[in-house]
This record gives sequence, structure tokens and C-alpha cells, in this order.
Amino acid sequence: MEFIDLRSDTITRPTPAMREAMARAPVGDDVYGEDPTVNRLQEMAAERMGKEAGLFVASGTMGNLAAILSHCQRGDEVMVGDKAHTFLFEAGGVSALGGVHSRQLPNQPDGSLALADIGAAIRPDDPHDPISRLVCLENTHNRCGGTCQSVAYTREVAAFAHERGLKVHLDGARIFNAVAALGVPAKDLAGPVDSVTFCLSKALCAPVGSVLCGTREFIARARRVRKMAGGGMRQAGILAAAGIVALETMVDRLSEDHARARRLADGLRSVPGLTLESGTPATNMVFVSLSAGIKSNTGEIREALKVHGVLVGVSAERRFRLVTHYWIDDSAVNQTVRAFGAVLSL
Repeated sequence: MEFIDLRSDTITRPTPAMREAMARAPVGDDVYGEDPTVNRLQEMAAERMGKEAGLFVASGTMGNLAAILSHCQRGDEVMVGDKAHTFLFEAGGVSALGGVHSRQLPNQPDGSLALADIGAAIRPDDPHDPISRLVCLENTHNRCGGTCQSVAYTREVAAFAHERGLKVHLDGARIFNAVAALGVPAKDLAGPVDSVTFCLSKALCAPVGSVLCGTREFIARARRVRKMAGGGMRQAGILAAAGIVALETMVDRLSEDHARARRLADGLRSVPGLTLESGTPATNMVFVSLSAGIKSNTGEIREALKVHGVLVGVSAERRFRLVTHYWIDDSAVNQTVRAFGAVLSL
């Protein structure tokens, strides 16, 4: 059976154009800085983000790790949201590998961090305390419903942090989904921050990789961290070629994924036993919960949906996450709604 896979946009496969570009990519040794395809991707990414330089890394987790360890020394403190990907899903790498202490601030429902909370968390100049060094934002925000952070908000946080001697890193894994939803250039969202990482292997369909962007001096430090973490790839142009095609061909079509997410949400609203959170979907993620009258748990329903050829993610005890992407078409949306209706009517 060929499944309709809504578990995540990480399951996207490279397009035929990407496979062709990978096969034909000129390559060199990237650790020596000699891979022309990697260099081109890094330049394209930096230009898109409004930064001086970029660094191709194996994953978003590696990009965030390299960024935080390049901004912070051992014993410094980074402020992150309590629902942030860097806090929840990156194996505690900044602490385990970098000795960086994390301070979790409450994410607001829209994924933002309140300025008052950031200000209250800044440590005094006291030898008992770690040094407050960095604020991390996330756009779009995964665990807060795929919500977008606005240009105005990002500028406000960056100005607030910079006035207090702090740096700002943006986990922009899905920043191009925010671009599609808000109708603004990526550099407007990334411009105010000191560094930004974005994924090529989610909605952009490339098979591997992310790019970290910032100043040339910052990227030089991050390159050393990448090497330390085992991320110094050699003829990586074979992978970077797919990333170039992703930036050239996949960004402008993300609004199609958002439109299908809205159609999916509208369809699921009509299914008895399901409730949708207010404002969903903000981008390409649909969060749907089981009503109180449904006795089955999400695990049981997830397994039942498989019989109907639909794969979904479980994000909480009674909550599903469904993510639209390039490989989800209109018929897949319709089949998913029918599958939920059939399973919940039993």
C-alpha cells in the first residue's frame, strides 16, 4: 500500500529535477572550501537571508548547535522557549556538547517570547550566575501550531536584546513557510537577528541539509564547530545541488501546501469527534484533537488510520499533527478526511 504520509514534511522526497542536478553537480572537497556547488548554495542562502555568509550543515539540529556554540562560551546561558525545538528535540546538545546552560521561558500561544519574560530572565553581573548571552526564536513555531513570528516582532526582540548586550539566533527551519504566509521576503524576517538556520529537507523537498547564515566572522567560528561535531563533509556538492534546486523552485509553491492544509482543516471540522484549535492552520500544520466523547486514544486511532492508507503524527495524548507538503495533493486531502470519518464512526 502506498500511504498518504502526513506525519511531517521531513518525509518529502527529492524531485526529479533535484535528482538530475545531484547527478550532474560539479564537486570538490568542501572541508577545504573547494566544492563549487556547496559554495554556490551558501552564497544563495546568505543572500536570501540578508547575511554575509552561509554554512551548509547536515541538519537543522547541527545548524542550531553550531550557532549556539559559536555565540556562547561554556557556562553561558541561552534563553529558549519551553516549547522550542532546540529545547525539546535536539538531545540537549548545547549543554551536553557545549556546556551552555539553557533558560526556558514560556512560549506564548503564538510561539513568541514575551519581552517582559526575556527582560526578567537576564542575569545580574554576579559570579553566582551564568552569563546571559543569547536569545533563541523559532519561525515558524512547530509546537505552537506552525505559527509565524512577524517582522515587527522579530525587530522588537532583536532591538531589546541588542540594547542589553545579547545576541539573537533564529531557528528558521520553516522560515520559508512564514515567508509564504506573511508575504514578506525572508531577509525581512532574518535581517534583525544575528544568525539564522533554515532547513532544505522539510517542505523544500531536498533530501539532506540546512544552511546557517550570519556574518563572515560568525560563520568562520561555526565552521570550526561543524568540524568538531563531525559535520565536515567532502564532496557535498551532490547534496548541495538539491538544495539549490529547492531554493530556485520550491519556495514559491509553499502557498499550495498552506491552501491544502486549510482544505484539510475544513474537512476535519465536519467529522464528529474531532475539534480543531482556533487559528489552525497558520501554515502547513493542522493540529486536531479528539473530543471528550471519543474513548479511543490517539495511538489506537493512528493505527486504525493506517488501514485506510493514512499516516499521521501524534503530538499529545489526544492531539494529532498533520503536515501538508509537496507530495500531498487534493485527492490525499479528501482521502484523509474520509479515513478519519470512517475510523471515528466505528
